[in-house]
Formats: sequence, structure tokens, C-alpha cells
Amino acid sequence: MALGTIGGYELVRPLGSGGMGEVFFAVSPTADRVALKVIRQHLIEEPTVRERFAAEVESLKLVFGSRIARFEDADPYADPAWLAVEYVAGATLRQHVDARGPLSLPMAAMAGAMLADGLAKVHQVGLLHRDLKPQNIILGPDGPKLIDFGLALLIDRSDYLTAPGELVGTPAYMSPEQVRGERELTAAVDIYGLAATLVFALTGHGLYPPTNSWHLLLRISEPGDLPDLSGVPAELVQLLGAMLAFDPTARPRLDAVRTRLLAVATASSGRSVPDLRREVAALTYDADAELPVPAHLEDPRRDPEDTTPVAEEPPASGAATTEAAPERPAPPPVDVRWLVDKMRRQYARRSTL
Repeated sequence: MALGTIGGYELVRPLGSGGMGEVFFAVSPTADRVALKVIRQHLIEEPTVRERFAAEVESLKLVFGSRIARFEDADPYADPAWLAVEYVAGATLRQHVDARGPLSLPMAAMAGAMLADGLAKVHQVGLLHRDLKPQNIILGPDGPKLIDFGLALLIDRSDYLTAPGELVGTPAYMSPEQVRGERELTAAVDIYGLAATLVFALTGHGLYPPTNSWHLLLRISEPGDLPDLSGVPAELVQLLGAMLAFDPTARPRLDAVRTRLLAVATASSGRSVPDLRREVAALTYDADAELPVPAHLEDPRRDPEDTTPVAEEPPASGAATTEAAPERPAPPPVDVRWLVDKMRRQYARRSTL
């Protein structure tokens, strides 16, 4: 069943949904693959929110880097508003851990350092991720990539909970200042989210036991209720504990986090950073998650108005054939006598040197 088109992109299949809206695997007229997010109407029905979304889109155009899903296109003023980013093949970190178990210390530390690189690029243009969690990390063919950055501010605190026990956002990875509803957030909010994500990657559990959303928010907002770091390797307990500090000003800077993660990754594995980078991609990329462009949306390989017959390719060297190819007749000789006569007449008209 056709899902229709948005902004010129043909929607192929749903990829998921969240607090911001529904996400679709979509294909452009030239067969580019994108993840297209349709923003929920109630989040953007106020004109000021659309303007804020438009400003965020302008900032997203400046974000770059190999750890970030590339911005493709958006229309904040469409009905519905939408945003398209590069489609990254692979499973999410959440799906990978649920299916195959936690990452080893070297792999988690190396992946964390790569994600820190991506966050640094986001912060350089004045954006914050605000919703860093295992579901927003795709383990692609070249390692982890961040998705859904810069848009979580469209969700007001009241939108995280619509009723007791009904979860729309993901408070399990929210920092205390987000839970308190503070508007002036800093890069420290993403430091907290990265730590919470790494705890899950290393242990398979969250910072607090599963409970109803109201109780979870109360626990996060209580300074004396410390996150659960059981199962975290000793090499990272101190770093992750500091990244999860209740006071955002007490959390380490992103460059210090990256440096420490790289040191742990190389020391615990005895391998170089390039080797670890390749191993992260090899061990976490799920090729079965690849979504190809449907046949009817593939780019044409030749001009449809070109009626020239397409020559068949010869069989590969050594390939078996069921019958010998017929011998082609030799081309007829080319008659060039007319050219010889023309040259003789031209030379006959010239004066003798």
C-alpha cells in the first residue's frame, strides 16, 4: 500500500515513532535514501514553535561530521512539518544490546569516544542533542552515528508525560536539569546523556530500575539518589560517575571525556585506535538491517528516449556457456577510391613548386 509523498520524497515504510513524530524510510526522485520525520501536529501548531523549528533547521544545515546523520531537507511551514536526514543502515545501539548483549570495555569506550566526536560537531554550531539515548544511535557500516540531534527542545516538559505511567519521551536518559524543566541548558546535558548511554551499552541496564514515569522523574531529580553503576568496569566507574554528576557544572568537558575513553579503549585492548575503530564497525554493524531502494524507485540506468539497442555483455573469463557464440561476419572493405581521386584533382590544380 502506497504511503504517499512528502516534500517530493516517496514514503516507503515506517521506521518508528517517538515523542517528536513518526519516522519513515523514504526515497527521493533520484533514489537517495532518507529518514523522514513527520513532526506531530500538536507540537508545532503554534506559530512561534514553527519559527523555532525553522531556526533549528537552519542550524542543522551547519552540522557536519562522520558521526552524524547528514541533514538533507526540511519544511517547517508545511502541513505536516517534516525533516529529512541521511538514512543510515544498521541497528540502533538499543537493538544491538537487546539482541547480542552488552559491549566489551574496549568496544564501548571506543564507541563512546567516536560519539563524543559527533557531539563536539553538534556543539560547535551552538546546538545541543538533548535526547541522547541508545535508540538515537545507529551502528552503521562505519561505526556509530547520532540521529535526532537538535530537535528535542520542541518537546515541552509537559509533553514527556501525558498521564501517570504513560511515557512519551525517554526520562531514563534525561539529566536532572531537564527533569526540572530548566530552559537554559548547556553542553553538560549531553555529557549526562552520553554517560547514561554508555552505562546501558556496558551493562544492559539503565541508571535507575524500571518504574512508572512519575517515580522515575522524582528519583532523577533527587540529589541523594545516585545512579546505578553496578556492572560498569572499574576503569570507567570514576569517569561515568563524574559525567552523571547532579550539578551540571561538575561534569567533565567533552574533550576530557573523549581523551579518557580513548585511553581506556587502547589500554584495555592493547590495540591502536584505527584497529579499534574498524573492530567497532565490524562487530556492531548488522547488514540485515539494510533497506534497499525498491525496484520501482531506482534511478533509470539509461535515457528512456534512447532507442539504441543495448549490447549484451560478454560472459566473464572462464565462465561456462551452454552454446558457442555465433561468428560475426567480417565488415565489408571500405572504398576510399573517391578520396584518392579528389586529392589528385586538388594537387593537379596547384602550381608546381
